Amino acid sequence: MQRQTKDLTHGPIARQLVQLSLPILGTSFVQMLYSFTDMAWLGRLSPEAVAATGAASVFTWLANSVSLLNKVSSEVGVANALGKGSESEARSYASHTSTLGFVLGLAVLLLYGIGAEGLIGFYKLESGIHGMSVDYLRIASLGMPLIFMIASYTGTYNATGHSKIPFIINTIGLGMNMLLDPILIFVFDLGVRGAAWATVLSQALVLTMLLVQVHHRDRLLGGFPILSRLEKSITSAIFRIGTPVALLNSLFAFINLGLGRVASLYGGHIGVMTLTTGGQLEGLCWNTAQGFSTALSAFTGQNYGARKSDRIHMGVRYTLVLSLMVGLLGFLIYFFWGKELFALIVPNAAAYTAGAVYLKIQALPQIFSMLEITSQGYFYGTRRTVPPAIISIVGNLLRIPAAMILLPITRDVTTLWWIIAISSILKGIAAGLWYLKVRHKF
Repeated sequence: MQRQTKDLTHGPIARQLVQLSLPILGTSFVQMLYSFTDMAWLGRLSPEAVAATGAASVFTWLANSVSLLNKVSSEVGVANALGKGSESEARSYASHTSTLGFVLGLAVLLLYGIGAEGLIGFYKLESGIHGMSVDYLRIASLGMPLIFMIASYTGTYNATGHSKIPFIINTIGLGMNMLLDPILIFVFDLGVRGAAWATVLSQALVLTMLLVQVHHRDRLLGGFPILSRLEKSITSAIFRIGTPVALLNSLFAFINLGLGRVASLYGGHIGVMTLTTGGQLEGLCWNTAQGFSTALSAFTGQNYGARKSDRIHMGVRYTLVLSLMVGLLGFLIYFFWGKELFALIVPNAAAYTAGAVYLKIQALPQIFSMLEITSQGYFYGTRRTVPPAIISIVGNLLRIPAAMILLPITRDVTTLWWIIAISSILKGIAAGLWYLKVRHKF
């Protein structure tokens, strides 16, 4: 029996956005909790183990960033096609993004598997931490094709209005990861390698369940092949939509790689751990807003295909209100309870004291970050993926010269946290102004 797609071009806007966004939000949290689960168990092993996985996590973050090429292209392409009433075009986008996901994931697997030693060497970590980080990255690389294909199918489900399906499946995968982590890390005494294997095995379960759900239980979009011969027109459209998104997120990961080295030079392994773990804790707020933004993208995509501009702008307003509420809550938590939050992940006094300083500073730009994230949903849904890329790339690139100029003067890693916060504020302002400029251009 074929699962029918949901029509987002008619009906109550607020209810549709909330119903669509809550499972997406849950999926974002589940994916984030994979890393948190690893770090929480490894934090009981040693701060060095957390620093090792934190260094490697930048490269898994980079892979997830590249996977957004096929995820966002699937969300936008499938949604636009459904808005126009063309299910055959929607099937083509779904099949093409699945195929590209497998190919790109395989390429990243080879890159990380062969080049792990040199990639981790960029951090200049102590030899013991370096070795653990290399082990983690090599094992994690086996999951790259899984990550890319999961992203593709998640995007397709979001575009059809059935965001609940990937949420349920990813939650089951998280449960498996939470079960395997303590067993592999402590019982089998695999340490950091155990955390990596737990994640890869969980990702394999998630992809298997998605494949069965899409192609056998739901026969989504009337059925489409997992792998297909790539057509030039659809492939070029996918890269045109997705490349700016993948580029801005990948460059963000590269910049954080550079900032991680700066944090290592001026803060040692505690500095690296604070940047990576603090950044993931900051993701609690970011990923919540990203769930609303992704829902807005799918909602906007269908209404853009149907040429319903009034519904699009009402959707933006509702989403902005929800995101600003998240930003305010994030500010309060990070500013007043940062130490307690950090201690849940790394129960080491030096670690959570440093982490509290980071989170208090990052509390300040939370409202501005919500403006940036909400605008992304609008721009992606209307196939304007370049403006968010320009804002993000320029804003994040400013962090590098600022760090090179100011850190040698202050020789205090806290300066780096202020640089990150100020650039986030500037990005939010730029995103809000850009949306106001183009919102009446359809």
